[in-house]
Amino acid sequence: MVRHNILITYRNFLRYKSSFFINLIGLSTGLACALLIFLWVNDELAVDQFHKNDERLYQVMENVEQGGGIITRYTTSGPTADAMASEMPEVEAAVTSTFERINDDVLSFDDRDVKARGLYASVGFFNLFSFELLHGQPSQVLTDKKSIVISEALAIRLFGTTENVVGKMVEWQHDKQFLVSGVMKNVPATASTQFDFILSFEGFRDENEWVTNWFNTAPQTHVLLKHGTDVEQFNKKIADLVRTKTEGKANHRTPFVRRYSDGYLYNRYENGVLAGGRIEYVRLFSIIAIFILLIACINFMNLSTARASRRLKEVGVKKAIGARQGTLIIQYLSESTVMAFVSLLVSLIIVVLLLPQFNIITGKNLTLSFNTTSVLALVGIVLVTGLVSGSYPALYLSKFNPAAVLKGKLTNFMGEIWARKGLVMFQFTLSIILIVSVWVVYEQVNFIQTKNLGYDKDNIVIITREGAVFEKQEAFLTEIEKIPGVIDASSTGHDMTGHNGGTYGIEWPGKDPEDRTEFERVTVNYGFVELMGMEMKEGRTFSEDFGAEKEKIIFNEAAIEFMEMKDPIGKVVKLWGGDREIIGVVKNFNFESFHVEVKPLFFFLEPKNTGNIMVKIENGKEQETMASLQKFYGEFNPGFPFTYRFLDEDYQNLYAAEQRVATLSKYFAGLAILISCLGLFGLAAFTAERRMKEIGIRKILGSTNINIIYLLSGEFTKMVLAAILVALPASYFIATFWLESFVFRIDLQWWFFAASGFAALFIAWLTVGIQTIRAAQANPTQYLRSE
Repeated sequence: MVRHNILITYRNFLRYKSSFFINLIGLSTGLACALLIFLWVNDELAVDQFHKNDERLYQVMENVEQGGGIITRYTTSGPTADAMASEMPEVEAAVTSTFERINDDVLSFDDRDVKARGLYASVGFFNLFSFELLHGQPSQVLTDKKSIVISEALAIRLFGTTENVVGKMVEWQHDKQFLVSGVMKNVPATASTQFDFILSFEGFRDENEWVTNWFNTAPQTHVLLKHGTDVEQFNKKIADLVRTKTEGKANHRTPFVRRYSDGYLYNRYENGVLAGGRIEYVRLFSIIAIFILLIACINFMNLSTARASRRLKEVGVKKAIGARQGTLIIQYLSESTVMAFVSLLVSLIIVVLLLPQFNIITGKNLTLSFNTTSVLALVGIVLVTGLVSGSYPALYLSKFNPAAVLKGKLTNFMGEIWARKGLVMFQFTLSIILIVSVWVVYEQVNFIQTKNLGYDKDNIVIITREGAVFEKQEAFLTEIEKIPGVIDASSTGHDMTGHNGGTYGIEWPGKDPEDRTEFERVTVNYGFVELMGMEMKEGRTFSEDFGAEKEKIIFNEAAIEFMEMKDPIGKVVKLWGGDREIIGVVKNFNFESFHVEVKPLFFFLEPKNTGNIMVKIENGKEQETMASLQKFYGEFNPGFPFTYRFLDEDYQNLYAAEQRVATLSKYFAGLAILISCLGLFGLAAFTAERRMKEIGIRKILGSTNINIIYLLSGEFTKMVLAAILVALPASYFIATFWLESFVFRIDLQWWFFAASGFAALFIAWLTVGIQTIRAAQANPTQYLRSE
């Protein structure tokens, strides 16, 4: 029976080549999209899941009450880990680190200077996290404050090998010596944080006394909870930890723990409550994959049922000689499943060809590998695709009455016609939703890229202060301003693309003593505001023309509004207990992503504590200017590789996820429309073929080509218009939901939806038009000869 079914399937494929190729292209394209999305989703879901203690590994977070609500942050006080490990019986171990703050530093050995990314971590780091050590013991490698653990890649860059490097000395920032105590395997690609080396947090704490203060935050704390710990009850227990340690002076901070591996996908909080994150894009593309597969399956259903009349005698004969309905169902499901497996082979070829470009778009290094899990997943997808696409044709064909079939008295069922129309409507509904979604995402991303941020981010180079640049900053700034192509240069302690540090140590007349709203603090040098092209609402910027400016301060509009201060220029506030005179108010600018409101911010002059050199270069002279900068930097700061980044690239990285969504959505929406049109093309061809005699009679009776085109295309036009009526409200809801995650967003315009609906209708007309025009221009006599 299996051999018989396969043979029948093969003969039908040969007999109906056009249907076969339309189905093959549609299903293979749909499967290829689904496979690419599966690879991406699987990689996203695997991030940070490799730690052996994953189920018990938690990160300590804090909800912080602010004037405008509650913000959630990853940073904690330095003593948090020690307090939890010693006072909380539920905690098996705890680690303090700068896990979310990676430093780019220079490590040297002999004459090799290597730029690498590092962090600080306390002794138990390798016991909590499963970063495998090639050399060294997990509990010992960070016990010495002068020890360093390096990755195998960094070991090769420094020493040319990973063997016999433990015990060797490396120089950090040409300033301090550290002993290599361990070599770890390269951090897995599925780790959310990538780094090359680890230094002892105890050494960091010795040099930064503020870390020991419960009122300060910056480090991260991770805990390993004991088996059976009730996390909800534990969170209630630690909620008052900071209040207790600060004797009630920091009542605005409420610690809680969140599973560490959840942090990558679930990283967006609103008013202290988890509101989503990257998981939304995982769900989005999973739904898109299902949509595209459904559209491909619908093509198969429609073409199979539409061409069922050609197989009526086959069904009648089989039933007349005793074939049961179940046997016929198995046969037709076998046909669809075989088609799905053939499509799988084609889709695998497509995936192999497209995967390199897909990796560029997604920023990943995905590979098509076959193991038990992936093979089972592929087989499952193919079986589901085959069964779904073949279900309706199988049930439809197998229920025919054999006597009626053989007598030629069988007519089309209205149910079949309406089902086919409904499936076409469903296809185009999904396609229109995708068109609208792509349009809205594109408009929002374009809005992000073109909106005036309140400062000029273009052609600004960021250079980290280190070595001689750190020690002789003013001399460095003076010299680089002389380089042709350099317009201006200054320095700041901020990177302009996110929260860098804040304080609630601002006091002003009328402030609520209980208010702990955090102001973003930005250390700057002279000329910084001018270099960034920021506009002053009132007052002035810092200037050497006015003598000492260290007791002056500049706020943004949001800060002045929050303090409810009128005529602020000349008024005095306190910063960390010291008086500061307000000399200026800068217009609001977006220093964080568009997902959040502009927060209160202030500038204060402290050139020695500015870690980033900002250099504005002339447009059109980037290449020669950067070459001159590199040459000068090498002479001024020997031993430190010249590394830099452009501010506009940092800004774009804030929206990397949105940009990838925009790009991928564009491709997937295009493919969904293509697959839908393939099905419509096949249906139009079949409809035209089935109605050729009717067309011949109508033309003889005087119908024009326009009349025939209108006749054949009118039915499809009604289906697409019905799809538009269903799709537009649904797409409006989806677009509104996605845009709600942005504080600064576009307004949905009616023409987004009208144009998307018209685009779908126009594409449908083009697709159907090819067949209808061909049918309308045919010679009617050749279709009437048999009459």
